[in-house]
Amino acid sequence: MHCAFLAALVLAFVARGAAAAELTVSAAASLTDAFREIGVAFEAAHPQTKVRLNFGASGALLQQIGHGAPVDVLATADQQTMDEAERRRLVRTQTRADFAVNALVVVVPRDAARPPASLAELAAPAIRRVAIGVPASVPVGRYTKAVLEQAQLWPQVAAKVVGAQTVRQALDYVARGEVDAGFVYATDAASMPDRVRVAFVVPTASPIRYPIAVVAASESAAEAERFVAFVRAAAAQSILRRFGFGEP
Repeated sequence: MHCAFLAALVLAFVARGAAAAELTVSAAASLTDAFREIGVAFEAAHPQTKVRLNFGASGALLQQIGHGAPVDVLATADQQTMDEAERRRLVRTQTRADFAVNALVVVVPRDAARPPASLAELAAPAIRRVAIGVPASVPVGRYTKAVLEQAQLWPQVAAKVVGAQTVRQALDYVARGEVDAGFVYATDAASMPDRVRVAFVVPTASPIRYPIAVVAASESAAEAERFVAFVRAAAAQSILRRFGFGEP
């Protein structure tokens, strides 16, 4: 009887250990809503794995990994950050793949009386504050600076900039009426239809593609690869479409 009890106890601990397996996924802030659903769907398909999600600016997430943060999967909002991750050998190149496309838009508070209709209007005196992701670490900020430089409007708009640490922070500034306008992704704008509205879509030089890859130092590489494959498969792609992301 005593031996049977010990055997059962050992089996319980083994089962508990299996159930406690965790997969840490660091993803761009603009993926927050979609990846929360994708994480739940992955756990349903893989009951022995718990997905731990970490959201932030792509550049900040890369720095965390570079400093040894225990991350298994990285999903960024731009190619530049993932290119840097590859250069520093922080991700497994062979696992890298694009999985979504987004668009850059200018949003204004929902009750804005005269929203700007073009980039040039952002330089007008009527627009006093503009929320922009910090270009050094936030991909949406880099896209924004690039289009404003192309339009030769960066110096004028830069004088009005309220810097945001993530695209979601830029969205919050607009939603709270703390700025007159802000640059965010179309999917972020769609998440707050009752508080912000899209003033206009901003064309970018190249599509805004999101890449994903397994982190080189992952101790759960096989499970991480399963998650990457899951994100690219039909169920997760359907979730991404529902949140407004386009096909890569």
